[in-house]
Amino acid sequence: MSGTFIPSTIDIDNLSITLGTGSARFTAVQDFRLSVNSGELICLLGPSGCGKSTVLGALAGHLHAKGKLLVDGQMVSGPAPDRGLVFQHHTLLPWRRVEDNVGFSLKMRGVPRKKRNEEVRRLLALVGLSGFEKHWPSQLSGGMQQRVELARVLIGHPRLLLMDEPFGALDALCRVDMQALLLSIWSKLPTTIVFVTHDIDEAIFLADRILIMSERPGRIIEDIPVHLPRPRDSELVTSPEFIRIKRHCLALLNHKNGQELPRLSPIT
Repeated sequence: MSGTFIPSTIDIDNLSITLGTGSARFTAVQDFRLSVNSGELICLLGPSGCGKSTVLGALAGHLHAKGKLLVDGQMVSGPAPDRGLVFQHHTLLPWRRVEDNVGFSLKMRGVPRKKRNEEVRRLLALVGLSGFEKHWPSQLSGGMQQRVELARVLIGHPRLLLMDEPFGALDALCRVDMQALLLSIWSKLPTTIVFVTHDIDEAIFLADRILIMSERPGRIIEDIPVHLPRPRDSELVTSPEFIRIKRHCLALLNHKNGQELPRLSPIT
């Protein structure tokens, strides 16, 4: 990547998003405020149906929202190539081999085959799939398919990576491996990451900050900095600071609108 590549910033203020039509219309997100610095990895954590994925959809430019929604100082008015989106279930084309899935966007932009193949091999090496270029998606495990999906999105050099519970369908061991892989990639490729999850341990392990959302209509009720050292490993999950943050997240997720917010307990 170019040395001038700068990860995105996000500035959201007084955001509201309404979904549905007619009598089924409802407010999914209301009075949502969020600032994300360039190169941060933040996690959105909240109860089911609180609007986490809805916020991500608005950032991707797929949903209409009212209020201020800025990425790199510009109002989001639709999708953009420098915003990559990774879902829980991969979007690989089953009739294309791994190398063709990963390099598809470069092919559409007219990048010559030689240069395209070099970039594909580089990205597949980064996600630990060297040697799988000629495989079909159906020949890969779920975790390997998500690695290809990551490579497919990252080949576009996104300044902002939006991840909607990307490891939620994987088994526990594979999920841990993918979390470590994501942190490894993030340390090498400059990008800002907004990661949606319902898993508290995952949020604490990955994030610089955890943004806790209220029940619907969703809004941020607390911004929790995660001051755990990087690089991170599995031993962190038993540390006093990890457990302290986890207990506070659990208390906040059980919070009901109108109740007083619980406070983060001091380190003992």
